Amino acid sequence: METKQNYGILDNFRVAAALLVIAIHTSPLMSFSVDADFFLTRILARIAVPFFLMVTGQFVMSDYLFNKKGRNCSSKKLWSYIKKTAIFYGISIAIYIPVGIYAGHYKDMTGAAVVRELLFDGTFYHLWYFPACIMGVLLVYLMSTFMSLQSIMILSGVLYVIGLFGDSYYGLIKNVPVISGIYEFGFQIFSYTRNGIFFAPVFLVLGAMISRKEAPKKNAVYGGLVLSFLLITAEAFTLRYFDLQRHDSMYIALIPVMIFLYEILLQGKKRSSAFLRNLTTWIYILHPIMIIVVRGVGKALHLTVILVDNSLIHYIAVTGLSVLAALLITYFNGRRRSRPGGNDPSRDRAWIEIDRNALKKNVEALRKELPAQCRLMPAIKADAYGHGADLIARELNQMGVDAFCVACVAEGVRLRRKGIKGEILVLGYTHPDQFYLLYHYHLRQTVIDFSYALKLNSYGKKLHVHIGIDTGMHRLGERSENIDLICKMYQMKNLKIDGLFTHLCAADSFEEKKQEFTNFQADEFYRVIHELEKRGYPVPKLHLQSSYGVLNYPELTEDYARVGIALYGVLSTQEDTEEWKDSLEPVLALKARVASVRDLYVGETAGYGMQFTADRHMKIAALTIGYADGYPRSLSNGVGVVLINGCAASVIGRICMDQTIVDVSGIPGVKSGDVAVLIGRSGEMEISVCDLAVKAGTITNEILSRMGTRLERVVV
Repeated sequence: METKQNYGILDNFRVAAALLVIAIHTSPLMSFSVDADFFLTRILARIAVPFFLMVTGQFVMSDYLFNKKGRNCSSKKLWSYIKKTAIFYGISIAIYIPVGIYAGHYKDMTGAAVVRELLFDGTFYHLWYFPACIMGVLLVYLMSTFMSLQSIMILSGVLYVIGLFGDSYYGLIKNVPVISGIYEFGFQIFSYTRNGIFFAPVFLVLGAMISRKEAPKKNAVYGGLVLSFLLITAEAFTLRYFDLQRHDSMYIALIPVMIFLYEILLQGKKRSSAFLRNLTTWIYILHPIMIIVVRGVGKALHLTVILVDNSLIHYIAVTGLSVLAALLITYFNGRRRSRPGGNDPSRDRAWIEIDRNALKKNVEALRKELPAQCRLMPAIKADAYGHGADLIARELNQMGVDAFCVACVAEGVRLRRKGIKGEILVLGYTHPDQFYLLYHYHLRQTVIDFSYALKLNSYGKKLHVHIGIDTGMHRLGERSENIDLICKMYQMKNLKIDGLFTHLCAADSFEEKKQEFTNFQADEFYRVIHELEKRGYPVPKLHLQSSYGVLNYPELTEDYARVGIALYGVLSTQEDTEEWKDSLEPVLALKARVASVRDLYVGETAGYGMQFTADRHMKIAALTIGYADGYPRSLSNGVGVVLINGCAASVIGRICMDQTIVDVSGIPGVKSGDVAVLIGRSGEMEISVCDLAVKAGTITNEILSRMGTRLERVVV
């Protein structure tokens, strides 16, 4: 399983959860207070495993449960997770077989007992989690093939309630003959109801559902967590007082505790860490061995009184060794993966480098142009102008940006699937057959005219929308003079109007005619707003600025600014980019590899169509990039230039779909594997995207947004 993007808080909390699992198995406070240890290990620590299950639900099950039309892709992720978990389970079994044999755990074990150990109990006391995950995922997967999400949640809750009476509430049914007999029969199949049938499904489904919800108000969530934790504490001590517990993993109040806790964790913003994910997995797997090691060392050194009998020191010693061992495994595993031939994207044929510092500088520069109340709503359509939408959105989330706009619903869905939080506005048309995606992924849709508003309203469920106002661009939006139709949109019961906006189509120029038209558009927009206020309709969030509007007409800013090309450190033309070069810095660099270097003799041709003929003895190099990667074909035949080892090399012949040939005669020492820079800096020389746009006869927006999807994006 992989967490993505902005979920570093979950990765950090995994560490706390892993340490709580160690506490369950070592009872750190037992030497000091039985009640305190019960609270720590049987109440507080019981959040650990449900948390792990909810993370799995979010990142493995949510796409499958919520995206009915994309289940084939989601199923691949699901089966990949099952395979990966089964591998970890197999490794863990192999690690603990010698321990189990030494402890006599497998003596007189029947075939049925072997099945029970493998499918439910985990062959060693802490390994039950792995088969529970696999079985829980498979069970939810099975339910989803013939049940609605609501029915899955209900059935998962029913299974959990059944499990309660085999766990913490067993005392209520153990003297009821028929019911207790059923449970006793079940205990021949599984030792505990804390397993993949009764325990795991409800938390898997909750993790998937909560990850799709709008973020609730913080005060309500924190209050709910405190209240529910008081309830679980009272519940656990009451059950203990009346001696009702057969086991103590399942409580009624554990459900609301986990709901509120997970909602709080999802509101945090921190970079994800694969290192922490791997680290916590190994802490979980290895800590029972460290319990054995600490006890063995204590006995050998006659330090049992200190290392074992003192429960807190025992916990600290076990935790320290577990973390150390996990760190070593994770570190060396990471070193192995980073060796040549590993998964470093910069070793690919061609790639894009994203400069995080430049992006941050641009965000700060644009914010300085805006009043304090105006928030950035970056346009990350067209794969963030070729930069990689999910990558850029993740970086922006880290910088406190939590509102975005995209061109189509597919772009918004992709961001949600990649874990991007915040508001996402779809600027373009969404077909009615895809309205369910707007609803399930909590996307905001542009109302492009009155007839489209009727279609949105007829969907039958509340949809969040921004009304587009056409003030003169005549592309999308209801015409500004049709104020009555705009008012009627407010009366549609299934439209939740979160915003109103227009688009300034001539804000990139200070020509008198264009300035007049821009001011006219702004006046028309505010006339609509004032008329709505006059008629008693609430005015939601407003926005009318794009990149050029922010830079050229900062006085027109409102609640949002839909910055696009400027966010990436350039403007549409070379002249405009030069004007703002001190404030904005290019974010993207485009690079490729030299595939081969060879001689080209006088009279020989190179490339398709015999377009280039050598008039002298030359050295030429084939680069691993072509027009399928977004490098414009119009740069063929000497128009384009690349940089290799700080020197310029001209493109010769036609640019191919996957390859480009350049003249390296004047560059000594060029060899296969060298880096060619197509956009960016090499040594003292630099090629900007503006240079490419000028030579290709277009604007930077087109050059960037046509960068191919097979180019890896690497943050530097």
